[in-house]
Amino acid sequence: MRFILSFLALLAAGSASADRLTLDRIYDDPALAGPGVRSLKVSPDGARVTFLRGRADNQFQLDLWEFNMKDKSTRRLVDSKILVPEENLSDAEKAMRERTRTASLKGIINYSWSPDGKQMLVPIAGNLYLVDVNKPDAARLVASGNVTDPKISPKGKYVSFVRDQNLYVIDLATGKERALTTDGKGTLHNGEAEFVAQEEMHQYTGYYWAPDDSAIAYRRYDEAQVPVARRFEIYADRTDVIEQRYPAAGDKNVVIELRIVNPATGDIKNVDLGENKDIYLVRADWTADSKKLLFQRQTRDQKKIELIAFDPATAAQKVLVTETAKTWVEINDDLRFLASGKGFIWSSERTGRTHLYLFDMDGNVKHALTKGEWGIDNLLAVDEKGGKVYFSSNKDAVIDKQTYVVALDGSTADKPKRVTQADGWHDTTFARNGEVFVDTWSDPANPPQVSIRKPDGTMVTWLEHNEVNAAHPYFKYKADHLPVEYGTLKAKDGQTLYWSMIKPYHFNASKKYPVYLSTYGGPTAQHVARKWGDIFDQYMAQQGYVVFRLDNRGSGRRERVFSDAIYRNLGKVEVEDQLTGIDWLGQQGFVDAKRIGVYGWSYGGFMALRLLSQGSDRIAAGVSGAPVTDWGLYDTHYTERFMDLPKDNVDGYKDSTVFAHVDGLKSKLLLIHGMADDNVLFTNSTKMIDALVNRGVQFELMTYPGAKHGVANRVQRKHVQTYIDAFFRKNLKPETE
Repeated sequence: MRFILSFLALLAAGSASADRLTLDRIYDDPALAGPGVRSLKVSPDGARVTFLRGRADNQFQLDLWEFNMKDKSTRRLVDSKILVPEENLSDAEKAMRERTRTASLKGIINYSWSPDGKQMLVPIAGNLYLVDVNKPDAARLVASGNVTDPKISPKGKYVSFVRDQNLYVIDLATGKERALTTDGKGTLHNGEAEFVAQEEMHQYTGYYWAPDDSAIAYRRYDEAQVPVARRFEIYADRTDVIEQRYPAAGDKNVVIELRIVNPATGDIKNVDLGENKDIYLVRADWTADSKKLLFQRQTRDQKKIELIAFDPATAAQKVLVTETAKTWVEINDDLRFLASGKGFIWSSERTGRTHLYLFDMDGNVKHALTKGEWGIDNLLAVDEKGGKVYFSSNKDAVIDKQTYVVALDGSTADKPKRVTQADGWHDTTFARNGEVFVDTWSDPANPPQVSIRKPDGTMVTWLEHNEVNAAHPYFKYKADHLPVEYGTLKAKDGQTLYWSMIKPYHFNASKKYPVYLSTYGGPTAQHVARKWGDIFDQYMAQQGYVVFRLDNRGSGRRERVFSDAIYRNLGKVEVEDQLTGIDWLGQQGFVDAKRIGVYGWSYGGFMALRLLSQGSDRIAAGVSGAPVTDWGLYDTHYTERFMDLPKDNVDGYKDSTVFAHVDGLKSKLLLIHGMADDNVLFTNSTKMIDALVNRGVQFELMTYPGAKHGVANRVQRKHVQTYIDAFFRKNLKPETE
C-alpha cells in the first residue's frame, strides 16, 4: 500500500488574479511548484543529465529532456506528442502505471540509456523507440504492440521486453526479434512480477540481465491457485465485471519459479527455489562477473530472508546471508557487488537500525560500513577506486534526508561525513562513474531545486534552479506562503513522535481556530518531513485552519522498536498516538478543541475511520478516502507482514477492523472511494456503508466512476479536494479573513 501520500505535491499548479491560493489555481497549469523534473539519470559517459518534464500547458504530459555537461545547455530531446499524438494504452500498461503510481501521467513515463551513452530506449503507449542522442528527431521504432518493461542489455547487444506474458529480445545487430518464452498465456506469466511483488515489494520487473549479456534470469509464475475476486469497475457509461486474481490475507499466492535463458540460443535452465513452494521471490541479481545469480527468498511469514548464490554452470547453491526477525524482515535494494569480485555490500536491521555491511563472497561479514544510533535510507553509490560509499539517511534530523559518505574500509563507520549541506530534503542520483551526482533539494519554503554537484557536495551547475522569482508560477503567492513548524511529543511508551504544524493566515494567538489534521499513519511511510509539501495544506491554512500532521509509531524511517509496535494489531498504537496529538492540540490556547477534523486516504482512510470510531468525543468530523476497513480484504504480502497469517492471529485481525469499533462513530463523516479501485477494493467501502446504515448512522458519500485507488484524474482530483474543503467548512466553520 503506497498511495502517493501527497498527490497534490505533483499537482501544485495554474493562473488566478488574486494572491491567495484557490483550488482552481492549484489544479491549473503551469505547476505552482515550478518546472519539476523526474527520472533523473546521468548518461554512462557522464556527458549528459537526462530527465522527464511536464509541459507548460499540461504538467502531466511528459517529454524527455537533456542537460549537456559540456556546454551547459538544456534542450528537449524527444517530444512525446510527436512520437504518439494520442495514447491508447493496453490493459497491461494501465495496470503497470497504477502499480507505479503514474496513472495520472501521459507521454514518456520512463526511459533507459545504452551502455555507450549514444542511444536511449524510449517506450511510449506500447511502442518502443531507439533514440540517437545526436539525432533525436530520427527516433527508430524497434518494437510495437503491447510492449512493457523494455531494457537495453548491459553490453548493448539486445533490447528486451515483455509482450503478452512472454519475454522477447531483439538482436540490435540484425534487428531480428525473438520470443524467448512462448507458453505465457492464461494464468502463466513469463518475465513479469506478480501483483503483490509490484504492489508491495517495489519489484516492477520480472527479469534480470547478466552483466555480460550472456543470460537473463526471469520470473515465471502461475496464478491459477490465486482466488478470483469478481468486482465491478463502474464507469460513467458502463460497468465492467473484472475477474482479478487477488490474493487476500491468508489466501494462496502464485506459484513462483526462477529460470535462466540464453538470449542467443533460447536454452533454459531451472533454478531450484527449495521444497517449500509457498515463498516469495523478492529480488534477483547477478555478480559482477556474471558467473553467479543471487536471489532473495522470503518465507511466507516474512520473518526470514535468505540471499542465495546459484551457479548456472553446476546448479550448486549456497546461502550467503540469512536475515531473521521476530516480527518481519524488510526488503531492501542495497545489494552491490564490488567490481573487484572481493565482496558485496548489504544492508541489515540486525542491530535494530538499518546499517550497511561489507561481506566477502562466501557470506562472511568483513566489517560494518555504518553504525550508530541512527540508520540509513538506502545505498546510493560505491566508489571502489576511491574507497568511498555514499548513502542517504536522516542521521542529523529525523525530518530531513541528507547524503553522507563513509570509507569502504569501515574506518569511518560511526562518523560519516555529510555531503549535502542545506537542511531539508535531498534526493540524489549518482553517475555510474561516481564523478558527479544530481541533487534535488527542497524545504517547506522552497520548491524542488535541482543541481549537479561533485562527490564532495560542491556545486557544478544548476540543472533547474527553480527560484521563486518574479517569473515563477508561485511568485504571486509567495508572500502568503505560511511557515511550517516542527516539534515532538511522547507516545505512551515514551518514544518520540514528530509533528508539523501550519498556523492559519494572519494568525492571532488570542483566537481559537479549527484544526485540519492530515494523517497517513501506515508502516514505512513518513508524513512529517522538512520538504516542499502539499499545496492543499497551505490552502487549508489560508482558509483559517491549524494544519497538523503527526507520525505515529509504525511510520517510516525510524528504528525497529518504533515500527514493530504495530505488529499483529494494525490501528491500535497508531490511533493511540494520533489521539495523543489531538489531546495536545486541545491544550493549545489557539485551538478550538470542539472543531477538530481529520482526513486520510488509503491507510490514512483506515486511520480516519478508526479515529472517528474511537475518538468522536474529541473529533468533530472526518474524511476517509479509499479506506481499508477489514484487513482480511487486503493482499497477502502487505497484510501478513504486519498482521501475521489470519489463522495465527484471529483476535488481532478482528480487532484491527474498523467494524470492531464502529459503534463509537458519532462524528460527521465523508466517505470517498474510486469505483474501479483494484488495490483497496471498493468492497471495503460497501461493507462500511452497510455497517453504518445498519446502525442508523447518517454520513456523506462520494464515489468516482472509473477511478482507481488514487483517483488520479485531474478533474476528479479537483472535485475531491473541493468536496473536502466544503465538508470541513460546513462542519468546522473556519474563520476566514
